[in-house]
Amino acid sequence: MDTTLITALDLAAALDGEHPPAVLDVRWQLGGPPGEQDYAEGHIPGAHFVDMNRDLAAAPGPRGRHPLPDPEVFGAALRRAGVRADREVVVVDAATSAAAARAWWLLRWAGHRRVRVLDGGVAAWAAAGLPLEQAAPPAEHGDFTPAPGALPTLDADAAAALARTGVLLDARAGERYRGETEPIDARAGHIPGAASAPTTDNLLPDGRFRPVQQLADRFAALGVKPGTEVGVYCGSGVTAAHELLALHLAGVDGALYPGSWSEWSGQPDRPVATGAERG
Repeated sequence: MDTTLITALDLAAALDGEHPPAVLDVRWQLGGPPGEQDYAEGHIPGAHFVDMNRDLAAAPGPRGRHPLPDPEVFGAALRRAGVRADREVVVVDAATSAAAARAWWLLRWAGHRRVRVLDGGVAAWAAAGLPLEQAAPPAEHGDFTPAPGALPTLDADAAAALARTGVLLDARAGERYRGETEPIDARAGHIPGAASAPTTDNLLPDGRFRPVQQLADRFAALGVKPGTEVGVYCGSGVTAAHELLALHLAGVDGALYPGSWSEWSGQPDRPVATGAERG
């Protein structure tokens, strides 16, 4: 089964079908407000809220602001949301898929094979005239047990090496890559050799992904060619998953550096490059 995107109308039809998917609402944005507030104000019928900081990441620390989650905590959250090994999962955020892509990547990393992202998120659902509800559904009893390791990851040393031997993409905003500003992490700049590839360039103005050919052309211009080894990082490993989803749509699979800039910049011995060049 294709593990990429689903439209609002197709999701609505699936929810009315014989085997409806589990829907995970993972709305989140850096600095808040909490996504659970938006969920309570209106969510796709039957969707369960899954918290980025509590369920989709471990506690912040030396490994970064959003380390990969403890499999037991992650698995328990998924089971409460009705995730089963044989049941399709659809993950949803507000509009841009930045948070939803994190859940999409984690589920696949944990071994689930039937995961899609609602293209355009709750905004696309509402724009299609589909209903929202406020009442949270009762906890379910799924059976999915994460088996981490199904997708590749990079540590800091591997990311540094890949920036020299392959293509390492920096998914943050261009001004953070260039070191002009750093609102949250220890130092400003980027990993030497990394290429600037903001996730916003993957999207149309309404928050949906660009057509596949446009994505493929974008990544080709960044040096991603057939056979190229590709890695991605961002601030803390969340929006980097969005880049990996865009790459996947374009037919390219890459590796995530989960610690990302929040880990790298916190290690004083790690070199930092600034400016528009890769360094």
